[in-house]
Amino acid sequence: MIQAQTTRGLQHQFKAAMRRWLCQFGFGRERGTAGTAAVEFAVLASLLVLLMAAITDLGMAFYRGIQVRNAAQAGAAYAMAKGYNASSIANAIQNATTFSQITASPAPTQLCGCPTTAGITTATCGSICAGGSTAGTYVTASAAGSYTTLISYPLFPNTFNFAVQATVRVQ
Repeated sequence: MIQAQTTRGLQHQFKAAMRRWLCQFGFGRERGTAGTAAVEFAVLASLLVLLMAAITDLGMAFYRGIQVRNAAQAGAAYAMAKGYNASSIANAIQNATTFSQITASPAPTQLCGCPTTAGITTATCGSICAGGSTAGTYVTASAAGSYTTLISYPLFPNTFNFAVQATVRVQ
């Protein structure tokens, strides 16, 4: 019976010591530590929110660049499918995406030329190129657009201007 009382007494003392330690650890009973976690959270949370806003804003700028590239490719695809019609190609460029600031600028052009490693060199339609092939008809579709950031960043420009050209052979 004495041993049972001693065991209960030790259990009670252990529980009381753990309770004091947990209260001191959990609630910061030492001088000067009350509210430290709240201040640290406020500082880190504001930095994380600012970082998320910057990533979203710059991500939207790169997404607009992708939309401009896709619009130029849509204009070139239209020219491949339907042939050269400057106003129809310009409409295909502007209707390729929901980005309203895309323009078909400069206007779509058609030229005769020969393919080279440096690009397309102009030539007379139907003439023979240096490689022995016949000069083909090419259409260039251009798209342009810009994006202005919501926040001014020290390492990035406030406005991103995008201009993309896509050239395809139609004949």
